[in-house]
Amino acid sequence: MSTSLAHRLRHALSDFFALGYLAVCAGLMIWALLVTVTDDTGESMAGVIPALATAPFSLVMLALPDSTLAIVASVVFGALVNATVIGLCARALRRGNRPDPA
Repeated sequence: MSTSLAHRLRHALSDFFALGYLAVCAGLMIWALLVTVTDDTGESMAGVIPALATAPFSLVMLALPDSTLAIVASVVFGALVNATVIGLCARALRRGNRPDPA
């Protein structure tokens, strides 16, 4: 029996490992924003850390205009896609050789 994409995404994003990854990414993004705001010289490279933590999907920021909002949006997008993959993989590993119940 086929399940909807929204149902699979909800299960993937509610996985413990996916939620942990999202929490780490959120912490890194908050840290990077705080470091950038408090930097007097304006030459902070702190935004690179959350971008690398959410790569490869966050590398979309190379095509977006240079702004803080574009960087935050690309990191959020990358984190959500990566968390979905982590959740799906964790679910598949827990399931083992048994068929997917839905």
